[in-house]
Amino acid sequence: MRSTFGGLEISKRSLFAQQAALSTTGHNIANANTRGYTRQVVNLVASRPIEVPGLMRSNVPGQMGQGVEFDYIKRIREGFLDHQYYNENKNLGAWTQRKDTLEKLEAIFNEPSDTGVRQVIEGFWNAWQVLSKEPENLTARAALKENALAMTDAFNHTSKQLNDLGTDLTENMNVKVTEINSYTEQIARLNNEIFRVEGLGNDANDLRDQRDLIIDDLSKIINITVHESSSGYEVSMGNMGLVNGIRVTGTVTADSLKDLRTSGDLNSGELYGMLVSRDDYLESYKFQLNAMVKSLVDGEVTVTLPKGTVIPKGTVLDNQTYNGSIEDRTVTDEKGLTVKVKGINGLHQLGYTLDNPAQSGIPFFTLAEGATEFNAASIRVNPDIVNKVANIAASSRVELGTDGKEHVIKGNNAIALALAGYRDKKFDFDPASNGTPLLTYGTFDEFFRAVVGQLGVQAQEATRQSTNQQVLVDQVEARRQSVSGVSLDEEMANMIKYQHAYNAAARAMTTFDEMLDKIINSMGVVGR
Repeated sequence: MRSTFGGLEISKRSLFAQQAALSTTGHNIANANTRGYTRQVVNLVASRPIEVPGLMRSNVPGQMGQGVEFDYIKRIREGFLDHQYYNENKNLGAWTQRKDTLEKLEAIFNEPSDTGVRQVIEGFWNAWQVLSKEPENLTARAALKENALAMTDAFNHTSKQLNDLGTDLTENMNVKVTEINSYTEQIARLNNEIFRVEGLGNDANDLRDQRDLIIDDLSKIINITVHESSSGYEVSMGNMGLVNGIRVTGTVTADSLKDLRTSGDLNSGELYGMLVSRDDYLESYKFQLNAMVKSLVDGEVTVTLPKGTVIPKGTVLDNQTYNGSIEDRTVTDEKGLTVKVKGINGLHQLGYTLDNPAQSGIPFFTLAEGATEFNAASIRVNPDIVNKVANIAASSRVELGTDGKEHVIKGNNAIALALAGYRDKKFDFDPASNGTPLLTYGTFDEFFRAVVGQLGVQAQEATRQSTNQQVLVDQVEARRQSVSGVSLDEEMANMIKYQHAYNAAARAMTTFDEMLDKIINSMGVVGR
C-alpha cells in the first residue's frame, strides 16, 4: 500500500539531499584558495522503492519511487596524477638545491670580474714585475707586500665563505631531516584518524586532503613511493620503509644520510640535492682552491738560475748541498743552472734581502697558527716581511765586502724577475697522482680558468634542469587542478541548480500539505 504521507517523505528527502549538495558547494567555494584542497561532490541516488519483488505485495502496478538520497560525499582526485607529481617534484627539489648552491659558489668566486680572486693574483704577479725593475725601491716592495696581503686575504676569505656555505648546507639538511620525521609522524596519525572516521561509515575527505598535502611536501624533500592499503598510506624511500598504516617504521637521521645515498635509497629530492652540493660540489671546489694555493707556495717547479747567481750557504738543490766561498757557490755556466725548487717559498729563499751582511731569503708565506699544511685558509704572508719589506729577497748575487763579509748586490733583480715569471710557469697540481684536480699540469691562470669554467657549466646545467623540471611540475599540477581544483564558475552553476531543486522540493511539500489538509480537514464533514 502506498503511504498517505509518502509525498511528504519524498519532499523531505529531496530537501535534505539538495541541502547537503548546497552545503558541499558552499564548502568548495569557501576553500577555493585553500592549498591542497580537493573539490567534493555529493553522490545523489534514487531512494529504494516502496516495494520489492516478493510473495506479499500490493496489486499496484510498477514500483513507486521514494525520492532521492545521497550515499556519500566524495573527493574528485586522480591517483595517477598524484604519483606523477611525486616523481617530478622530487627531481625539482634536487635540481633546485643544486642550482642554488652553484649560484652561491659563483657569487663566492665572483668570476669573471675585476674584484675576484684572479684579479688579486694578477696584481701579485704584476707587483713582482714592478719590483724586478727597481729591486732597491722600498715603495715597490711595500706595494708587493700589500698585493701579497690582498691575495692571501682573498684566499682566506674565499675559504671562509666556502666553509660557511658548507655549514649552512649541513644546518639546512638537519632542518630537512626534522621535517621528514615530523611529516611521517603526521601521516601515521592521519592514517589512524581516517581509519577511525571511515570505519564509522563517514567520509574523511578533509583529513585525506591534509594527508595528501603532507605527501606533496614530503615528495619534494626526498624520493618517496606511496601505496594505499586498508590501514592507510604506506610510504617508503627506496627500500627503507617510513610509514606503514598507523606506525612510523623508519626514522631518518643526519648521520645516516651518506649511507642512504650510498645504498641508493636516497637518490633525489631537496635533501639529496643538499648532500650532493655539500659533499661533491663544495668539497671539489675547496680542494681545487687548496691545490692551487699549495702549488703556489711550495709546488715543485723547474727554474733556471742565471749565470752569476750565488746560492746561499747550506742550500740543498737536486740533492747537492752548496757551501764554501762565493766562488764555490756561484753559477758559472753560460746557460745557467736548471734546478727544481719548491714554489714561491723555495725560490724566494735562494735570494738575498737588502740587509748587510748578506742575509738569505726567508719563506715568503707562512702557516697560520696551528695549521700543518698550506691551503686557502692557512696561508699568510710572513710577518717578518709584513713588518719589514727589506726582507723581501730580489737579488741573487753577493760580493765580498771590505770587512771580509758577504754583501748583497742590491741592484740585482734575478730572483724578483724569476718570481714574476712564475705566472707563466707550469706547475703540477696533482703531485699525489689522485686525478682529483681539474688540471694536473699547467699555469695558475690556466688552472683557475678551468675551475671557473667548470663552475659556470655546472651552474648553467643546473639552471637548465631546474627550469625544465619546474615546467614539468607545473604541467602535472595544472592537470591535477583541472581535475581536483575548485572552479568558481562551476560551483556557482551548481549552486543555482541545487537552489532551484530545493525550492521545487519545498513547493512540492507545500502542495502535498495542501492536499492532506483537504483530506483531513475538509472530507467527511457532509451532514454534520
